[in-house]
Amino acid sequence: MIVTLLTDFGTMDGYVAEMKGVLLARAPGTTLVDISHDLAAGDIVAAAYILGRTWRVFPEGTIHLAVVDPGVGTTRRALAVEAGGHRFVGPDNGLLSRVLEGRPARVVALAVPVGASPTFHGRDVFAPAAARLACGEAVAALGPEAADVVRLPPPRLERRGGDLVGEVVYVDRFGTLVTNLPAARVAAGAAVRIGAYDLALHATFADVAPGDPVAFVGSGGTVEIAVRNGRADTALGSTLGVEVRATARASSAV
Repeated sequence: MIVTLLTDFGTMDGYVAEMKGVLLARAPGTTLVDISHDLAAGDIVAAAYILGRTWRVFPEGTIHLAVVDPGVGTTRRALAVEAGGHRFVGPDNGLLSRVLEGRPARVVALAVPVGASPTFHGRDVFAPAAARLACGEAVAALGPEAADVVRLPPPRLERRGGDLVGEVVYVDRFGTLVTNLPAARVAAGAAVRIGAYDLALHATFADVAPGDPVAFVGSGGTVEIAVRNGRADTALGSTLGVEVRATARASSAV
């Protein structure tokens, strides 16, 4: 059985190792795959994006353990979810939003065991639940059904006249601005506008000169904006939520 792990714990401390220890002790032979542990502390939006993108490439039946949990120890619920042929374990704070969008799901609330640390539910609540799933238990056996799951607002994506308008939904470690403009809905030869910049769509970074901005269809299937040998977030002064517009009108820009 495969269990993926996504946290904001970093690797300097032993927190991730403690979670892995619980998983391996309770579900020996489990294959553990690290998605990331380097998210900014408490960045639920980034965690939701990364989980929403990466879970799809794993085999059906994979369990995804995601813990970015600034509300740990409060009344926020702990959840186990079955959706899209996969299982997910994490806090009810919006982290699972992109997984739940547009697909049926079974959602249950996990009990907090007596003696669990109020500051480390990753080890004492979520990892044990993931181990139970890895040992063959059904999501339904882990707790009562849960309704009204916390969800992040969906990113805007709309038609305005002939333009498709979306926004930056993620900034990666290279400073690349990832948008929610799906390539399938962007016309060939479209121009991409972000702030004061109008960019023609290219195939890759090398299609422009070093230091120039470039728009392209990224590996996730949506339009991305980068700066060759630089950081688009810094050079363009853009970040999460900034409007991005694709238009079929010709562009004389880079």
